[in-house]
Amino acid sequence: MTHSFDEKAVVHPMTVYSQPQQSNGIGEPALVDLRQYDQSWYSPGRPKWVVLLWWLIQAIAFPLTLHAHHAPRRALLRLFGAKIGTQVVIRPSARFYYPWKIEIGDYSWIGSGVEFYSLASIRLGNHCVVSQNSYLCTGSHNPSDCAFGLQVAPITLENGVWIAANCFVGPGVSVGANTVVGANSGVFSDLPSQCICLGNPCKPYKARHVSENVYQIFTDDTVHKPNRTGL
Repeated sequence: MTHSFDEKAVVHPMTVYSQPQQSNGIGEPALVDLRQYDQSWYSPGRPKWVVLLWWLIQAIAFPLTLHAHHAPRRALLRLFGAKIGTQVVIRPSARFYYPWKIEIGDYSWIGSGVEFYSLASIRLGNHCVVSQNSYLCTGSHNPSDCAFGLQVAPITLENGVWIAANCFVGPGVSVGANTVVGANSGVFSDLPSQCICLGNPCKPYKARHVSENVYQIFTDDTVHKPNRTGL
């Protein structure tokens, strides 16, 4: 038995695929065109295989090290070019983008969840503290460039600086010696020495005063803790 059919009723599959049309998106047209973004001029300072090897080691090795045993993490950072001083404390969940662009002075502390986004250099002096979940960011983008061009600038924390928890420190910032940046602050410009600074944007609030000999240890090994009335 033969069957007749109408060829016009058959739907043939498309063999040519066209690019999807760009939607109108939401709201006014975008001022930037991210298709034009180009960071080919930027160099991380090491071959790609070294960068990938570091990211792999950091992702696997750091979380496996003991919380209070900092020597292995210091050794790994030094192996990849970081300048790490004496007895630096580095928690396992701290992250360092390009360690060869990082310098941390003696006796400094890097807390849990801290991130050093080191597209440019990040330098810390001696006895600095960067507390939990703070983000030191040396990279940004030009808001006036339709191609969203990459911008990088170094960060410097002088001796004795304390960056409290959940702070953001932006590109090009220098924080003067012995200054405290209060929790949840956003630092977008330089801060003077020996101040307590707060807010977003972060600004000096008052001078910082530190009592000497907070713990007095006497010959009989008795530790006397004075009443702390200041910061």
